[in-house]
Amino acid sequence: MFYEPQNGHGLPHNPLKAIISPRPVGWIGTRSKEGALNLAPYSFFNIVCDTPPLLMFSSSGYKDSVAFVEETREFTANMVGGHLAEQMNATSVNAPRGTSEFDYAGLTPVSCEKIKAPRVAEAYASLECVAVDIRQLTGRDGKPTDSYMVIGEVVGVHIDEYILVDGLIDITRSRPVSRLGYMDFATTDTVYELFRPKWGE
Repeated sequence: MFYEPQNGHGLPHNPLKAIISPRPVGWIGTRSKEGALNLAPYSFFNIVCDTPPLLMFSSSGYKDSVAFVEETREFTANMVGGHLAEQMNATSVNAPRGTSEFDYAGLTPVSCEKIKAPRVAEAYASLECVAVDIRQLTGRDGKPTDSYMVIGEVVGVHIDEYILVDGLIDITRSRPVSRLGYMDFATTDTVYELFRPKWGE
């Protein structure tokens, strides 16, 4: 089949997010200027370059995560391991502004080294980030959408030594959760290696 997104797809659910999958879940921790804590999962999330280390998340709608980052320019991105899937899902609740999803999901906020935003104590890895760009996205017609993208530079990295084996992160221990299409998620249990080929070989 072929369809143009502007004309609709005619299927029971939008297939685009199932095509672009799996997507890592960015579990974004923030603190407002007044000290309110927020924790929310975003599947429009990824690292975008390594020098400097930049990552992004995008929010459908202007939510607390974006608002708090605009106030403080800081956030954490926490790894959602398989052991935290249910808690991650709980933090996706549409709670009133200022509600602490840490409390709601029974998670422990921990202070960071370089920023004031909280990280998730139970996460196997957390990244401390300082925002370098926050923008409301536009379509090709130039009109603003109701989506907001935040790009942050990683200024600190926390890794639980449990997931380190011979100095490498063992994905079969961390078992990261990813978002698929629709309401589907996956947990990584199987890993294989592919090495970049050398030209002419």
